[in-house]
Amino acid sequence: MKAAVLRSPRKNSKHPLQIEEVPQPEPAAGQVLIRVRACGVCRTDLHIVEGELPQRCESLIPGHQIVGEVVKGAPAELAVGTRVGVSWIGGVDGKCWYCQRGMENLCDVPTFTGYTVNGGYAEYSVARTDFVFPLPEELDDLHAAPLLCAGIIGFRSLRVADVRQGERVGLYGFGASAHLAIEVLKAWKCEVYVATRGESHRKLAATLGATWVGSEKEKPPVELDRAVTFAPSGDVVIAALSSLRKGGVVAINAIHLDKIPEFDYDRLLWGERQLRSVANMTREDARDFLKIAAEIRLSPKVTQFSLDQANEALSAVKNDAIDGAAVIVV
Repeated sequence: MKAAVLRSPRKNSKHPLQIEEVPQPEPAAGQVLIRVRACGVCRTDLHIVEGELPQRCESLIPGHQIVGEVVKGAPAELAVGTRVGVSWIGGVDGKCWYCQRGMENLCDVPTFTGYTVNGGYAEYSVARTDFVFPLPEELDDLHAAPLLCAGIIGFRSLRVADVRQGERVGLYGFGASAHLAIEVLKAWKCEVYVATRGESHRKLAATLGATWVGSEKEKPPVELDRAVTFAPSGDVVIAALSSLRKGGVVAINAIHLDKIPEFDYDRLLWGERQLRSVANMTREDARDFLKIAAEIRLSPKVTQFSLDQANEALSAVKNDAIDGAAVIVV
């Protein structure tokens, strides 16, 4: 099969992935073989490719927002031909302290799709049967792919921030994840305040119904109940924190974050304001979000790339060269 393969992480390389012919994988017990139709490109893929996350495999096929069709190894409840999605968490042990208490996103020994095992920048992929999700008919391949990480993790971020219906919510950064979260917030009748760099991102936020839009250095005109940061920047965390009311929450949605600068505790954190980090997702998050996405007919803004253009897709994400999400169509 054809695949985009990472041999070794290379920061600032224009072509970190090699397009190669590699053996088609075979599903083991408890796995299914999936013919990949589309795979979303995530900023986490960029962290992996550039070595900001430590290398775990000698060679790797990235990609963890996989839409495909089951072609082999399916049990009775997941028939061959079923259209499914695969996300970042590819498996957990089910035995550790966290898994036993309903916090499988914090499992001590998780499997990560496209990081510790091969992912979806390929014509075929294998996945654990209990970590694939049948996709609603309302979500087509191209627009379902970004939902499987950017969408789910954005949804979990709203949960971690403890967003309630009708609240004032800030979104800091407006890429693939935030432009999906705003649609959920609108369904919850929240006021959404977007602070982001890049004029095209600000225009997109306004088009999608943000109450207020400003640059990353501007402060919203009102105090916020909740905020979610999507940029891997400590400065953005401080900006979000400075906009909160007392008792408000900032959820940091970043798998990699640069240093948070020193800040004034009395002014920014006192008053029972809270900082929380968002780590991975659970299968419950995935099922709940996909149900909501189908109900509100969530259709993310996407830019399409071929498998041969995997490097160009990563570059577009890195340089904020597109609005919304990048999707590789296989």
